[in-house]
Amino acid sequence: MRRRLLEVCVDDAAGLQAAIEGGADRIELCSALSVGGLTPSPGLMALAAEAPVPVHAMIRPRAGAFLYDEADLRQMENDIRTVAGFGLEGIVIGANHADGRLDEGALARLLSAAEGLPATLHRAIDLVPDVNAAVDLAVSLGFERILTSGGEKTALAGLERIAGMLARAAGRIEIMPGSGITVDTVGPILARLADVDIHASCSSPGAEEPENVLALGFATGPQKRTDALKVRALKARMG
Repeated sequence: MRRRLLEVCVDDAAGLQAAIEGGADRIELCSALSVGGLTPSPGLMALAAEAPVPVHAMIRPRAGAFLYDEADLRQMENDIRTVAGFGLEGIVIGANHADGRLDEGALARLLSAAEGLPATLHRAIDLVPDVNAAVDLAVSLGFERILTSGGEKTALAGLERIAGMLARAAGRIEIMPGSGITVDTVGPILARLADVDIHASCSSPGAEEPENVLALGFATGPQKRTDALKVRALKARMG
């Protein structure tokens, strides 16, 4: 069995450094993890380009459903070209139709803009009505991996569906569980899924924001911060 890898999602420079210090094997680079992750800024991409581990950038122009019009797709194509320009190792994308099915046309267009850059299909797949068809489509489009919580809030809750996706993939594409995975919950996930990599935030609550910052709407409460000690502990638990 190959060594399991830990991918840590981060959304700022401090988080990037903490993930590296904790021993993350790969970084998912985002902004705004509080809404599931948005496209990181060029400045953060530039910092991440210096990282000693592979960095894959989230391409998501706004919060909410993964329903994209022409303007959204043009923006995402430009962001993908920016990622490639900084020399980052991959992208993380997803798109749905209103009924939850993966938007094959949008995904094919974004992958074309990536020009062969490795791509992960993100948790847009957790919204699909037919997960087997979605796995097959991801394979046919050429995705490298699928990030999923099994259609549930956490990967532990969606464990059986993830196991079914892994069986459907049959080695054609990597299935990577993520969402709510901690040192306390990773054990049963690995016991059930065996040879999978893990995606986690490894975060801790940040300091309380000053009252005037909250009152003026510059924050909504304490922000979670990537914790190098939690990265290290989760890696150790993964074996």
